[in-house]
Amino acid sequence: MTYKDAENYVHSLLAFGIKPGLERISKLLSLCGNPQGDLRFIHIAGTNGKGTTSTFISNILSEAGYKTGLFTSPYVKDFLERIQIDGKSVSKRTFASAVERVKNAVKKMDEQPTEFEVITAAAMLCYKKENCDIVVLEVGLGGRFDATNIIDAPLCSVITSVSLDHTQVLGDTVSQIAAEKCGIIKENGITVTSSNQNKEALKQIKKSVKEKNNSLVISDFESVKITKESIYFTEFSYKNKKYKIRLIGAHQVENALNAIEAVRHIKGVTDKNIKDGLLKTEMTARMQIINEKPLTLIDGGHNEGCALALEKVLKSFIKTDIHACIGMMADKDCEKYLSIILPLCKSVTTVTPNNPRAISAKELAKTAKKYCKNVFVASTPKEARKQAEKNAGENGAVVICGSFYLAGEIL
Repeated sequence: MTYKDAENYVHSLLAFGIKPGLERISKLLSLCGNPQGDLRFIHIAGTNGKGTTSTFISNILSEAGYKTGLFTSPYVKDFLERIQIDGKSVSKRTFASAVERVKNAVKKMDEQPTEFEVITAAAMLCYKKENCDIVVLEVGLGGRFDATNIIDAPLCSVITSVSLDHTQVLGDTVSQIAAEKCGIIKENGITVTSSNQNKEALKQIKKSVKEKNNSLVISDFESVKITKESIYFTEFSYKNKKYKIRLIGAHQVENALNAIEAVRHIKGVTDKNIKDGLLKTEMTARMQIINEKPLTLIDGGHNEGCALALEKVLKSFIKTDIHACIGMMADKDCEKYLSIILPLCKSVTTVTPNNPRAISAKELAKTAKKYCKNVFVASTPKEARKQAEKNAGENGAVVICGSFYLAGEIL
């Protein structure tokens, strides 16, 4: 099987949709020899901040000398961004070999696994083949019935910021959603979360931790002192130590704290490893600056929590007219997102991302007109960016946001 064959096979499974449950992944991994049983994990769930927290942890562990796997989603530019080892995507050959083995196992199953289940199984085979010491495992959706939850007790479980998202699957209250996320907490483990966590979510986390006889570590966000920040970096002190990250916004400091507390339980990780790993971390399409004139920021976040974080950054660091380029998925709360971002913008250009779940640019524009006077509609992401840049000129700023699919096309 070639890499292209493998990628095509995986994408062909999109038609099977999202089917929560552990029965299929359990059977599939059993047929593949249960590679996950020979690996150690740090497991991360939450609504926002999973990818950044996972990447922080992965980089710190690599700095400490551990061969570290990283499993995240979604990808932005290249599919294999989802399966990394020490900061680099696994080879196409390794991935293709793993998918071929998974595909042969699927033929022996009565029920067809989903795309995510097949990717998860292939990733486990890749990490075992490459003899990873630790795998940083980001949950795909929820936690309790997510395919990644097939693992035994991890070295540490991390619950990042919890808010409303995927309500049609996870529940329509923060407490219900938090309960699903807490499904990754296993007996006699260690769980990390933030003191800045949603109050209802924190209540549920404490309940789950008690039920599973876990030790709960709460990173002390209130004690942090941000000493210097710009649109390119943030410096802060925490527990009498100084850190610097190449990411912007207080929410990224919160993610860094969760990472710091998670790795403190790993043997051999030093303060220098933590500082170097944090500083090394860069995130594609997470409030990333991609151009100077006009200043252009791109962010793939798509829910209310992401919008609120982006709002804070725009208010704090951009002191000129802002011109937005936005595309979103129809199953997201588009109106809530637009109601937060667009009042800050002088103009917005809407576009339809190349995804069957996307809301049309025209429909998005109808909602956008409630919150911004100057609304343009573009036929392609390239055209949308050009329109936003034209509106901004050299002295304005452009923000491209609303979807990782849009971000990937732009980049």
